[in-house]
Order: sequence, then C-alpha cells, then structure tokens
Amino acid sequence: MDEKDIRWKQRFQNFEKAFARLKEAVDKENPNELERNGIVQRFEFTLDLSWKVMKDYLEEKGFSFKPSPKDTLRYAQQSGLIDYAQDLIDGLDIRNELSHDYDGQKFENSEDQLRNVVFPALKKLYLFYIREGGSNQFNLFDAKSAEK
Repeated sequence: MDEKDIRWKQRFQNFEKAFARLKEAVDKENPNELERNGIVQRFEFTLDLSWKVMKDYLEEKGFSFKPSPKDTLRYAQQSGLIDYAQDLIDGLDIRNELSHDYDGQKFENSEDQLRNVVFPALKKLYLFYIREGGSNQFNLFDAKSAEK
C-alpha cells in the first residue's frame, strides 16, 4: 500500500467516527437548543471530512483536480463515482450559513434538509467508502446496505 492509499483510509477512519456521532445526533428526536448546537457541530466536521476523504481517494486513483470542497465533490460525480454531489454541496452551503446562526433560526430553517437530504447523502458516501475498502469498525449499517 502506498502512502496516498493509506492516507484516504486513515482519514476515512476519522470520517467514520464523525459520521457515527452525527448519526447518533440525527437519531435524536425533538432536540433541545444545546442538542441542536451539537447536531450543527457534528454536521460541520462530518461534512468537512467527507470531501477531504474523497480528495484523498481521488488522488490515490490518479486523478488531478483543484482540491476545493465543492470542486472535489463535483469531480467525483463527473467521474461517475457518486450521483449525489449536489446534496453534499448544499450541505456545505448550509454549514457555512450555520456558522453565523446566532439565534438558532437558521438551524430550524435548515433542519429538515440536513436530516432528509444531506444526512442520507453522507450515508451513501459512507457506504461508498466501505465498498471501496474503508474500515467498517462501527457496523453502522448491515452488510447489504454497503453492497448497494
């Protein structure tokens, strides 16, 4: 295994931990204000890791591209690896907007999209990485989910 191959798998381990924590938070119904703040924080670092793992993965496969978050996700879709880049890009936009949410209103306006669009896209990405050889240390979903 060369260094780049190791890099995406190493970073995936961090993404997997972040995703497991996000899943735990998203599964919480009717969160209070403190819990909503935690959900926002978990979305932020999970989204950040999601595109960085993809950047490392694409580089390991020999692709050359501009490694910005949105461009990385677009390139992954153009390369036929994923078909939900826009959902993840929308998540990045929401993440940027929520960094200036001082009264919780922006979260309330975005919560449905985060739970029902962005989180499922992150799940698809997580399962993509599992299929490609990432560890499955948390067994968050059954084996059949990873095969799809």
